[in-house]
Amino acid sequence: MEMIPYTVEIREDTGVNNAKLGIWLFLASEVMLFGGMFSAYIFLRLGAVSWPEGSSLLSVPIATFNTLVLIGSSVTMVLSWVALVENNFAKYRRYLGLTILLALLFLVVKGFEYNEKFSHDLYPATSTFLAIYFTLTGLHALHIIGGVIVNSYFWGPGSKMWSSDPQRFTNRIEVAGLYWHFVDLVWIFLFPVLYLM
Repeated sequence: MEMIPYTVEIREDTGVNNAKLGIWLFLASEVMLFGGMFSAYIFLRLGAVSWPEGSSLLSVPIATFNTLVLIGSSVTMVLSWVALVENNFAKYRRYLGLTILLALLFLVVKGFEYNEKFSHDLYPATSTFLAIYFTLTGLHALHIIGGVIVNSYFWGPGSKMWSSDPQRFTNRIEVAGLYWHFVDLVWIFLFPVLYLM
């Protein structure tokens, strides 16, 4: 079977391989999506006569905990890629498994946070701020779920590629890691904007 060129090798015209070029283009579109939503939030907030402080409606300690969880998941994602570079598949599975567990922990905590809002009759329709909060954090949670699905695939059935083409598999984990770091970075912006301002 003939391979598509530049799946692992660096292209002379771009300086990166096709997978990395593809993920950077995809992440550029994601930056536009979240950038548009952040811009809408800023314009709504600037035009509002009164605006609730996020800390009065949201739990800063819970969000701080979730921030630490996601930062930890970024570290374990990098360590899983490093383990593959060092040719240590068992260590890779351990670190990627931790990444997946930390992502699931983030989602569970976010679910409890949503449930606490709903139990106090705080819904997206309650206020503009809550509509923005639920939209931005809900969209972010969907991206976390997408990352969990991809990483779970590479932890489970997709890991068979390690035995047939380890260099390409390592490349795929690097690309998945770039997506995961983007998702974490979005939260780093969401946390202060929604919870602290």
